[in-house]
Amino acid sequence: MPKRIMEGVVVSTKQDKTAVVRVERTFTHPVLKKIVRRSKKYHAHDEANAAVEGQTVTIRECPPKSKLKRWELVSGEGE
Repeated sequence: MPKRIMEGVVVSTKQDKTAVVRVERTFTHPVLKKIVRRSKKYHAHDEANAAVEGQTVTIRECPPKSKLKRWELVSGEGE
């Protein structure tokens, strides 16, 4: 089974080797028929502490690295 890949914006880099990434998705509301935006935060492993807040990054699913981290940083704008 392939690993999921998502793109989002880094919202926090205060933890060591961890970046919190906000991923937004859009969908059409089933009743109102309007486009709705929803976001979710993911804790991603950042080995080199390379992520910067506000940066657009790509994250990939990986085996669990800690209680919350099931994603790892693949690339960002500055790389």
